[in-house]
Amino acid sequence: MDINTIFQAVLLGLVEGLTEFIPVSSTGHLIVLRDIIGFSSKGQVFEIAIQLGAILAICFKFWPKLSGVAFTLHSQPASRKFALNLLLAFLPAAIIGFFAHGFIKEKLFSTQVVAISLILGGFAILLIENLVRKIKFTDINQMSGATSLKLGFFQCIAMIPGVSRSGATIMGGLLLGLDRKTATEFSFFLAIPTMFAATLYDLYKNWAVLDADSLVIIAIGFVTAFFAALLVVSKLIEFVSTHGFKPFAYYRIAFGTLILLFM
Repeated sequence: MDINTIFQAVLLGLVEGLTEFIPVSSTGHLIVLRDIIGFSSKGQVFEIAIQLGAILAICFKFWPKLSGVAFTLHSQPASRKFALNLLLAFLPAAIIGFFAHGFIKEKLFSTQVVAISLILGGFAILLIENLVRKIKFTDINQMSGATSLKLGFFQCIAMIPGVSRSGATIMGGLLLGLDRKTATEFSFFLAIPTMFAATLYDLYKNWAVLDADSLVIIAIGFVTAFFAALLVVSKLIEFVSTHGFKPFAYYRIAFGTLILLFM
């Protein structure tokens, strides 16, 4: 393990943390940057595992909410409703991801797929932002089980690199009647079980090919992603409440076009 590899891990971790929770596709950015700087990881575990660092930033930021739910599940209907909504929204990705995991990593982890997904996703965001929507839910606990399950299927679209997990869930939430703040917050919380499961499954599938150096590099990217994500989480809800998601749509279209032209 040389200094260049460590620098690459820090750079990729920084990009992961800054992009995980905004609708521009952290995985897509990692794939493109990985190809540009010539970084490689055994079993492509690094790109998935460091996302858990960003997810732990959510756990840290919203610890009072999460711990409150955990300790009052037995006594508070609102806590049970919150947990049930997350479980229902998580199930589609858990089931589909289990069966499609190998195909996705083998066939879809390419810059061309990322570029096309970024562009199409950018236009989708612009379309959804321009729709006149009736707001039905201004709090996660107002959501029905059916709405949560539907939102889980929207999340599955993000298994295609470049789509963006946060983008798919937030835009799906808007279409299903959530306001911007609630859709963004639910996307944060839904990331926790989704990315924990994806990371643990990926580590399990590739544990045999990982060595000590690989684990150290993952740890470096993990820690960097954690601190970078803390910066984004603190400001994102405030930003989208004021500016909406169109700036991210324009960025996606521009970035995807550049990839197609130069890579």
